[in-house]
Amino acid sequence: MHPFVALLRRYVVDYTNRHDTAVCDEIMEPGYVLHMGPHEVAGRDEAYKPAAAAQFRQFPGLGLTVHELVTSGDRLALRFSEHGASQRHGGRAAAWGGLGLYRWNGSRLTENFVEQDYLARRRQLDTGRCDPVEPPAVAPWDTAPAPADATAERVVRDWLAAGLPAGRAGISCDDEPTGRPPAPLIEVRTTQVDELFSAGDRVAFHVACHGRYLGGLDGTDGRIGCEATLHLGGLVTVTGGRVVDGRLIRDRLGLQRALRQDEPAHTGSRP
Repeated sequence: MHPFVALLRRYVVDYTNRHDTAVCDEIMEPGYVLHMGPHEVAGRDEAYKPAAAAQFRQFPGLGLTVHELVTSGDRLALRFSEHGASQRHGGRAAAWGGLGLYRWNGSRLTENFVEQDYLARRRQLDTGRCDPVEPPAVAPWDTAPAPADATAERVVRDWLAAGLPAGRAGISCDDEPTGRPPAPLIEVRTTQVDELFSAGDRVAFHVACHGRYLGGLDGTDGRIGCEATLHLGGLVTVTGGRVVDGRLIRDRLGLQRALRQDEPAHTGSRP
């Protein structure tokens, strides 16, 4: 097993699924930083572990299921679902998708660019109807590193710069696998790439798309046409010089909250 993959197995099995935040001391550097939407959780002990403990208190049976893992050896992407019953919502359950792009220093994790579909989680907790968990990866911990492909990366950078055109190719978004068609949300004018790497023909990225809000989120009709920023993570496949399939996880809840505050969605830091 590649050591980076082994490290993520500890992250999933020993830390997340056992709710053992003491494992963080062994697998993360003290300066570990998590980037999610416009927020940054900086510092393993002072910020990250307390946030994780709060999540485990709300979802005391929280579990994480891995759907895809790709790595180049120095970068790793994990597509997953988290699922559990919320004590704040009378035990109502939810399952929601996520995508994390991890960096390490050869022994411990240093950084994670991640998005989770919290709008789907909110819908399920509000309605009491839980989505099914997508099928797990059969053997994620046996994944071998694939070399970076500069050509595939260039294709994806061009595709992102063009606003993710051509009907998103064969890509699904957010909770689309449950039968909910995704709204386009914004007309992309510019894209800021926070992180991007390739492993063979697979390319993972975390970006902020800036443009005009098109609608599609409850309670935001009065904000249609305003300038907005949508953060998202993606894992796609490049074949024949084209993006042919993949998955996007968008920070729809963060965008909705920013729009409801009657101000353009923008980057910033967590209070």
